[in-house]
Amino acid sequence: MKIGILGTRGIPNRYGGFEQLAEYLAIALTQRGHQVWVYQSSLHPYRKKEYNKVNIIHRYDPENRLGTFGQFIYDFNSILDSRKREFDVILQLGYTSSSVWSFLFPKKARIITNMDGLEWKRSKYSEPVKRFLKHAESIAVKKSDVLIADSMGIQTYLWDKYKAPSTFIAYGAVPFEKGNEKILSSLNLKKQKYFLAISRMEPENNLETIINGYLISKHACPLIIIGSTNNHYGRMLKAKYGSANIRFTGALYDQELLNNLRFYCKLYFHGHSVGGTNPSLLEAMASQAFICAHRNPFNASVLENEAFYFSNRDEIAFEIQRSVLDSTRNEFIARNLSKIKNQYSWKKIANEYEELMKSSLK
Repeated sequence: MKIGILGTRGIPNRYGGFEQLAEYLAIALTQRGHQVWVYQSSLHPYRKKEYNKVNIIHRYDPENRLGTFGQFIYDFNSILDSRKREFDVILQLGYTSSSVWSFLFPKKARIITNMDGLEWKRSKYSEPVKRFLKHAESIAVKKSDVLIADSMGIQTYLWDKYKAPSTFIAYGAVPFEKGNEKILSSLNLKKQKYFLAISRMEPENNLETIINGYLISKHACPLIIIGSTNNHYGRMLKAKYGSANIRFTGALYDQELLNNLRFYCKLYFHGHSVGGTNPSLLEAMASQAFICAHRNPFNASVLENEAFYFSNRDEIAFEIQRSVLDSTRNEFIARNLSKIKNQYSWKKIANEYEELMKSSLK
């Protein structure tokens, strides 16, 4: 098959979940003999036209000058380019800034859209923006040949809202089974002597709740928060709470360092409350982190009984303060790692995408 992947900032991953998916999937499909092109933002630091035998198409992206509106221009440029490529399949990862251009997609290609999470639920958006996002969602549902839901909750929503069938395909993760404690020294940390949260700085990721729960607990071990603070909310959190015990590291992309930080933390907080199967949650499970997650259907469908849950700062404080038996910790970690190997392996995810693409062409 000739496959085009658009909707991400490009590969190798320097940003988030969809970029991670695009990277693993594009490489896997290329290794299986398919021809794969990934659209790449002109702002991405990787400038070559090929990455691990995956073709890269660089398109102009003015997001650094125009903000969010720049994403619409980047997607417009990508979709316009796709018209001359004779793709069999176009995999669209997300729809927020591309659905308005869906009338430009080439007629002969099958359009497969991963519907991401419920973007219009994000608290950072104003009411007019939320109305637009709902409209964009409806366009994506109508104009796509095949829909992918990355969680059972999203699949149920698409059927209830639009009576639109979708295929459930989760994200993947790579098991991390042996840590290197020495790597912690780069951040002056010690094994199980710190709490950890890795997240984008957005209100719906409940970082302030986590921080306040940590402060109530009065625990001596520091709370490490990883994620770029180069937005309004991130700068506010850092200015208000940054201290010797609440450390904001900024964005980190070193996968070995991140895996070890998850592996050795005392408790890992996953505060995401909007969206489907969150990639950072799977990576925490794959890295054998002991997890305390925000209580919502998306997290519960993945973690099931193998985690602690919170809804407010007092519950955060309680989970920090209470003594947890090693057997409980080890049992939760082992079961979550088993899920990664059996349900969320990248090989399995690539198989499911490949089969869906083939069947869509029939």
